[in-house]
Amino acid sequence: MLGEITSRFLLGGAIVSAFSMIGGALKPPTFAGIFGAAPSVAIATLSLAFATEGQSYAAIESRSMMIGAVALIVYSAACAWTVSVRRMPVSIAAVFCWVTWLIVAFGLWLAIRTVGP
Repeated sequence: MLGEITSRFLLGGAIVSAFSMIGGALKPPTFAGIFGAAPSVAIATLSLAFATEGQSYAAIESRSMMIGAVALIVYSAACAWTVSVRRMPVSIAAVFCWVTWLIVAFGLWLAIRTVGP
């Protein structure tokens, strides 16, 4: 247990640092935050899942991450649209975007689950 936590800490830190350096070299500098977060954590998680649980478990994890990424893209588009609607209250816009994300994520999960491996 402690060995796995230490491995996660070291591997995650190294990958986050590498992605942050790549992001810092790009313009605009706000890319550093994007490159330092999700991709590096995903790579560390998949590496450890593959090492500890095997290929099939890592494949399931990667499919779940892809579903989450697609749902996030749709959520971001919904947020961009609600910002353009000037008379929409923030609370209604937030609920709309969250529900949109939930429908897409659950729908894709259900579609993948029924199709199978």
